[in-house]
Amino acid sequence: MPITVNLDVMLAKRKMRSKELSERIGITEQNISLLKSGKVKGIRFETLEKICHVLECQPGDILEYQQILPSTVLPGS
Repeated sequence: MPITVNLDVMLAKRKMRSKELSERIGITEQNISLLKSGKVKGIRFETLEKICHVLECQPGDILEYQQILPSTVLPGS
């Protein structure tokens, strides 16, 4: 997936556990876990705003776009 969620990295930098973040932003710890694993199709801007407020970071610190380059096919392969 070209969008990588780096929430676990930011939590580690802030020395915060998922449980504390979930309590402070008002969503379940299960949803934090799903977000950390990248198993979500989207995130509400409101939720992203709360996460950034609590972790004192920018959305780009949490979400990262990684371009997927097409595989190079060698002639005769």
